[in-house]
This record gives sequence, structure tokens and C-alpha cells, in this order.
Amino acid sequence: MATDTLLVLCTTTADSAAELAAGIVDARLAACVNILPAVSSVYRWEGAVETANEALMLIKTTNEAYIGLENHIKQAHPYELPEIIAVSIETGSHDYLQWLARSTGKVEASNPNRR
Repeated sequence: MATDTLLVLCTTTADSAAELAAGIVDARLAACVNILPAVSSVYRWEGAVETANEALMLIKTTNEAYIGLENHIKQAHPYELPEIIAVSIETGSHDYLQWLARSTGKVEASNPNRR
């Protein structure tokens, strides 16, 4: 059963990841952002093969919040063209998915301290 939730992948510099993640969660554009601090990326940019050490953000959000999240990342991200890839979450813990929805403002919280 498909859900109304997304896992968004976004790489950034190690220096900007925590601030970018905090801004996303503070704006209620995502319930949670996990930061994997050591990702080696190899990619083609402007005709050349490049390498970079980056941080990978795993962003948990809803379909409803996605457009705002994408716009926020594009404005706050240090890269000219940030990686923003959304993958539908097909299933997961009902309680966790409800918390995710409440945290992005989609569902009123019956118990705001419950995660």
C-alpha cells in the first residue's frame, strides 16, 4: 500500500549539511533529516569528471510538503544545481508515518510529545 510520504536524497558539503537540515525541519518541510557525513561522489559537471567528498541527507517528508522542500533546498543550498531525488515510501511503521505527517503539519498531533 503506497503512502503519502517520501524519502528525499540530497548531497551537500559537509559544512552546510547541519544548517540546511535544521532549516528544513524548523520550517516543517520534513519531519527528520539524517546526515551521513562521509560520501564520496563521482559525477560529470560541465564536461569534466569531478570528485567530491560530501554529506548525504536523508530527508523524510510528505508529498504535500515536497514542493516547499524543493524550493527551500534550491534557495539555501550552496550548489548551483543541488541533487534532489524523491523516492516514494511504499510502506512503513504506521506510528512512525503518522508522526512524520504530524511533524510536517499535515495531521494534527493528538500527543505532540509522541514520536
